[in-house]
Amino acid sequence: MFKAFSLPAFFTKPDKERLPSPFWTIVQKEIGDHMRSWRFGILLFIIALACIGSVYAAVVALQANAAAPDSDNSFLFLKMFTASDGTLPNFITFVSFLGPLMGIALAFDAVNTERNKGTLSRLISQPIYRDDFITAKFTGALLLISVSILSLGLLVMGLGLVTIGYPPTPEQFWRVLLFLIAAIIYISFWLALSLLFSIRFRQAATSALSGIAVWIFFTVFYDMILNLIAKALVPQGSASDAQQLMQYQQLLIGLNRLSPAQLFSEITTTLLTPEVRSLGPMTMKQVIGAIPSPLPLGQSLLLIWPQLTGLLAATLICFAISYVLFMRQEIRSR
Repeated sequence: MFKAFSLPAFFTKPDKERLPSPFWTIVQKEIGDHMRSWRFGILLFIIALACIGSVYAAVVALQANAAAPDSDNSFLFLKMFTASDGTLPNFITFVSFLGPLMGIALAFDAVNTERNKGTLSRLISQPIYRDDFITAKFTGALLLISVSILSLGLLVMGLGLVTIGYPPTPEQFWRVLLFLIAAIIYISFWLALSLLFSIRFRQAATSALSGIAVWIFFTVFYDMILNLIAKALVPQGSASDAQQLMQYQQLLIGLNRLSPAQLFSEITTTLLTPEVRSLGPMTMKQVIGAIPSPLPLGQSLLLIWPQLTGLLAATLICFAISYVLFMRQEIRSR
């Protein structure tokens, strides 16, 4: 009789190898839970509404400037993200203000809620590694943030293209894309910080308030503290000493760059305003002979490279601390 046909073992895989990895299973679960939650829907609706409002304010401002006889139409497409008529903030302001709220909202109860419900011990008792669990929590929220920010940025680009009818050059497109990547890194810092508070505190309300308190401190109170420090350290009776004034300004700029909001502000300003040639004080020797022209994209990247590296390093440090704390915590079954 006929013999049953079977593929060689080379073309077949055992069932165990065809199973999805626990890491990507948790990532898909996290993305699905966030997308089905009212929390993420409300935040995304507010940010999208704010972005559409910023586009309207930018279009009104650009139309008013176009009517002026001495209007400058260079980098018109980038002004969709920076211009405003005064009624509403621009797109950069909305992202820098509402972006941290999205990062905090997606991770303040990522671990402590699982622990309080008793599902964390059940997950760890399964063939799931601890590092897969904490990394998947961060990766799932980060992927969702990346898709949301890129979608909103492309939405603003599309609306700007339809309203002003001015297509971007390749350099302008890459500047906007790099700005969106920097926004993702900035929001991921607050995501990692919120995840750290979720591991450190057992109550979700405590971790949420801690993340919001840090955000308010760097957004509102940090500038006030720096102003008090500046008044205390201002040089007295030595206004002609240029070197001392330069050191004083560099000290204040260094203290101000301890804030992630300031780092993100300098990155966005340099990328979306090519006329910016320096992010610190300059002497007359440096100014004399400089050609007043916009910087190319490569030079702008060199200018913001320290800020971008510092923001990325702060994100990795927060996640590394969260990783170590979670790996060392004792998880008991209830």
